[in-house]
Amino acid sequence: MKNIFVGNLSFNTSEEELRQLFEPFGQVERVSILTDRDTGRSRGFGFVEMANNEEGEKAISALNGSQSGGRTLNVNEARPKAEFRGGGGGRGGDRGGDRGGRDRGRRDRR
Repeated sequence: MKNIFVGNLSFNTSEEELRQLFEPFGQVERVSILTDRDTGRSRGFGFVEMANNEEGEKAISALNGSQSGGRTLNVNEARPKAEFRGGGGGRGGDRGGDRGGRDRGRRDRR
């Protein structure tokens, strides 16, 4: 099974159109285009699962950089969910805690 990320999709691309783009390369198991939860509008990217790794690699090679819906597609192997969301990214954690209070205290003493 090969999970493929497809980015820079036209906001008008349907899941069926995306499926048809990949079917010439092999058996497509699942297609999903992510949508905004508030508006229901496409977020401009999705995922395609292909049954066979080799067929998936061929699809990636052929479709990455190709044109669809007037846009240049970004097609590559999807990263695992944990890696995609992963490790902090600079947000969260301790947002200053009492450190801000100590800093403020030092400035007040100067």
